[in-house]
Amino acid sequence: MKSTSKNGNWRNPERGRLLRKACGASCRKIRAQIAGVKEAIFAESSRAYPAPERLVRLALNEAEATAWQTKYPHLFFPALATEKVRAVAAWNARQESVRENSPVITLAA
Repeated sequence: MKSTSKNGNWRNPERGRLLRKACGASCRKIRAQIAGVKEAIFAESSRAYPAPERLVRLALNEAEATAWQTKYPHLFFPALATEKVRAVAAWNARQESVRENSPVITLAA
């Protein structure tokens, strides 16, 4: 018995090629959207929060990696990235206040 579906043979190699092409295009589109949002969040955060660029980039990369572990990375990434950047800014502010309030100890030579 031959397996067929309503739309024809499901083992058709042409259908598989078209599906791979469509999935690849969709993935490239999502990657481009995430890259655009990533740069927009970086630009906005550099104006809004005083934090080292390297730390902000690391936070954005971590948010992207976490978002790709979900079924809908393009939906989760903006919120994750914003949260991570705010956390970096808060951490940096705390470090600055500790540095400002710490007594300087000078050692005699």
